Amino acid sequence: MDKIILSRMQFFGRHGVFAEENKLGQRFYVDVELYVPLERAGQTDDLEATVNYADVFFRVKHLVEERTFRLIEALAENIASDLLHTYTSIIEVTVRVIKPHPPFPVHFDGVTVEINRKRAAL
Repeated sequence: MDKIILSRMQFFGRHGVFAEENKLGQRFYVDVELYVPLERAGQTDDLEATVNYADVFFRVKHLVEERTFRLIEALAENIASDLLHTYTSIIEVTVRVIKPHPPFPVHFDGVTVEINRKRAAL
């Protein structure tokens, strides 16, 4: 299946279980993989035959920066659901939400949640 991949989109959000996370906020990274047929777009060079990834970026930005979720699992689910409902040409979507600095005293490169949703599952 063809894919459009938006990698390492960076946003500032206020997601987390702890009050400080919601008050102070932090950086989040989001990757999305959009499974969409791209043959017609490649043959016709027509934006209408694909998914406009600039629009996808701004939809994800809105969800990360304007909404608040306790769990990054809920953020990922909302991104996947929004993209599948908005773009009928997307057959499947994989969403990764990376929280690079979780608020507990252990040192590692962050926490990542990855979900995969298919149109038929809605």
